[in-house]
Amino acid sequence: MTEKSSPVDGSELTYEQARDELVQVVQRLESGGAPLDESLALWERGEYLAAVCQQRLDGARAKVEAARSRAAGSAPAEHDEPRAAG
Repeated sequence: MTEKSSPVDGSELTYEQARDELVQVVQRLESGGAPLDESLALWERGEYLAAVCQQRLDGARAKVEAARSRAAGSAPAEHDEPRAAG
């Protein structure tokens, strides 16, 4: 599969589409009975879909953090600052 050797693009999938397909892949793997080659292909597809989901979540998190920073005048929120032990 080309997805494994290239960076995750996933532009053709929304988070929801990738998540739903990932659920189906996991169900097929858990049900057992698939030949080894098919199981490996399903595993690789699942890894790709999980990476797409993570990429979408990371992008959403970055947008929320950027919006919070703009709303706070670019000052980080107090609870976001790491506290020194002491």
